[in-house]
Amino acid sequence: MWSKDKILALEAVLPVVADWKAQGQRVVFTNGCFDLLHLGHVDYLEKARHLGDRLVVGLNTDASVSCLKPGRPLQDEVSRARVLASLLFVDAVVLFDEQTPLTLIKAIVPDILVKGDDYTISGIVGHEVVLQNGGQVLTVPLVAGYSTTRIVERIQAHLTP
Repeated sequence: MWSKDKILALEAVLPVVADWKAQGQRVVFTNGCFDLLHLGHVDYLEKARHLGDRLVVGLNTDASVSCLKPGRPLQDEVSRARVLASLLFVDAVVLFDEQTPLTLIKAIVPDILVKGDDYTISGIVGHEVVLQNGGQVLTVPLVAGYSTTRIVERIQAHLTP
């Protein structure tokens, strides 16, 4: 499968997710901007995937990112989606234009909703939907010292004389 084939619209991912669930596979969902993919992202996504059988990543569109983080994204949504989809442990990438992935979560109803341990369970968007449908909401430990903001700051420091 080509990495670009893992990038699906919501309407296209729903039957895929239904098929996985029908096979008894546990679907994990997480989301983010993933602007500059780094070790922290890879570690987080790999841990998320190992919580279940399939990993669906909700990816903020460029418009969504720019609302959340002025001056971003640094990479366009097509590039970010393709890089994410190239990871072996990512099974599907779905772009969303809203500021939160609540619409995706309501449609997909993952078995496991996961975010980094910088979130509390009650602070994770969609936790009510997943819990009401018998799923789990979990956090995974993040690798300290890795963030897109920190990478940008380091690059800017190297460019400043």
